[in-house]
Amino acid sequence: MSKIEQDKRTILSMIEIYCQRHLHTDEIPEEYRQLGEYACRRLDLCRYGEAKPACKDCPVHCYRKDMRDKMKRVMRWVGPRMLIYSPKSTFRHLLQVIKYELSTNVHRHYHDGK
Repeated sequence: MSKIEQDKRTILSMIEIYCQRHLHTDEIPEEYRQLGEYACRRLDLCRYGEAKPACKDCPVHCYRKDMRDKMKRVMRWVGPRMLIYSPKSTFRHLLQVIKYELSTNVHRHYHDGK
């Protein structure tokens, strides 16, 4: 499975967890279904493709403001709980962040002459 497909599954899972556990709904409300579809479309169109950093580290913020605000709300609530609900996704995300940090630090030091 590609990294983009894994990211889609993680985002959809986070939205589902948010709706079930925080909003206490059995079904995902339409506005959150639309948020999931929007997020998946943005991933499909990501200019970085399989090399994309975590969205929070991305230099290009491709979400519309309303969708970005809604996604932040979901991630802020679900993020700290992901280790409980989806440990595999949590570790994959942490690896993605660490790899990005290492690559940008190496790149920065190389160009700074260090």
